[in-house]
Amino acid sequence: MKVVIVEDELAACENLVYLLHSIDRTIEVITFLDSVTSAISFFSKPHDAQLVFMDIHLADGLSFEIFDKVAINAPVIFTTAYDQYTLKAFKVNSIDYLLKPIDEEELSEALNQFETQKTEKKESNSQMKGLLDLIKSQNKAYKTTYLVNQRDQLIPLKTEKIAFFYIDTGVVKAVTSDSQSYLMETKLEDIEHDLDPNNFYRVNRQFIIRRDAVTIIKYYFNGKLIVNTKPVHEERIIVSKAKATEFKKWMNS
Repeated sequence: MKVVIVEDELAACENLVYLLHSIDRTIEVITFLDSVTSAISFFSKPHDAQLVFMDIHLADGLSFEIFDKVAINAPVIFTTAYDQYTLKAFKVNSIDYLLKPIDEEELSEALNQFETQKTEKKESNSQMKGLLDLIKSQNKAYKTTYLVNQRDQLIPLKTEKIAFFYIDTGVVKAVTSDSQSYLMETKLEDIEHDLDPNNFYRVNRQFIIRRDAVTIIKYYFNGKLIVNTKPVHEERIIVSKAKATEFKKWMNS
């Protein structure tokens, strides 16, 4: 079997080679690549690689970026130290991965799976793009403070203190956990984009709520939900039937 290793840490690379040869001395490592640039250069030309081991973090970027430039016509097994949330995404997309530090038994199992499922283990570029978007979103710097007007001055308003945002007669307002209300000089769509989706959720066209502000979720007619918050809002906060399942999943995550 001819293998390519895409890895920028020499120690990790040497360890992988050692483990591969411990499992099967006939495995041939045909090249080592330590960057996105070198990988693009290699895979853009004819090659005889049968399997690729690829680290996610390389010297000049994320390895998923390689798939934006070239098609890798060989199965890829990622080596990663990412958290469980990202690993679930790998499983959902049927992408193979090995968690660092690499275990010999798990490596052997991955090689066995490769041998038995060769025709099914070629990942598409669209899958890689999806994973790249996911990693980028996880690394995104979300907004933590808004400058808001209060009488004749500007004050910093921490997003962690905001219970929900809503539209009131065309004007966006932020309501804090202590029931203070502030006018926002931005659209609700822009606010949604700037907030950490782990903490805030847009339940409908009028409301974005913070997870910690939710006190009770009530069933409503036609599969809809009513969300009660603290502080209480005078208007019903309704989650549509189309969003109800996703919202419950978000609250339960």
